[in-house]
Amino acid sequence: MTYVVRRTEPGEWQQLRALRLEALRDSPTAFGTTYADAAALADEAWQQQAEQGASSPSTATFIAATPDGRWVGMAGSAPVEVVPETFCIQGVYVTPAHRGRAAGLAARLVDAAIARARDNTDASWLTLGVHEDNGRAQAFYRRIGFTDTGKVVPCRLDPSRKITILGYERFRLTTAR
Repeated sequence: MTYVVRRTEPGEWQQLRALRLEALRDSPTAFGTTYADAAALADEAWQQQAEQGASSPSTATFIAATPDGRWVGMAGSAPVEVVPETFCIQGVYVTPAHRGRAAGLAARLVDAAIARARDNTDASWLTLGVHEDNGRAQAFYRRIGFTDTGKVVPCRLDPSRKITILGYERFRLTTAR
C-alpha cells in the first residue's frame, strides 16, 4: 500500500483527536497521558494542538494517510523545555493493521519528524522516551539508529515504572554527546 506522510494542517483537529484517542486506547502505557484525560479535552484544546503541530516553527506533527485519506499513523517532534538544546520525538503511533509492513511506515514518520527538527532548529541533541515494558518499540527505535543514553526517568502515569531515554547520535553528526 502507498502512504502519504506529511505535516498536519491547522484545521485537522478532529482527525488528530480521533487518531490520538485510538493510540491511547491501543497503547495506554506508551504516552504521557491517559485516554480519559485526552477524551475530556475541550474541542478548543484539540484545535490548539492541531494548529501548533501544523504551523509552529519548532513543534511539528506528521501523519501517515492511506490513498483514501484515512489517517493510520502519526509522530511529532518538540523541544524538551527542561533540557536546553534538546528535541524529542513524541507521540509515535501506527494503527495495528498497518504495523510491520514493508513500507516501513513508523520509520517514515520518525524520519519526517527528525528531518523537521534537524532542518528547523538549532538543537544539538534528539531523544525520545520509551516505556520499559515496550520491547517492540525499543527494538524498533534501536533498529533505526537510536541508542541508550543511560538515562531513565519515572513514568508520568505510574512512577513505579520507568521510561528509558534513547538518543539519536546521527542527529547532528558534528556534535558528540
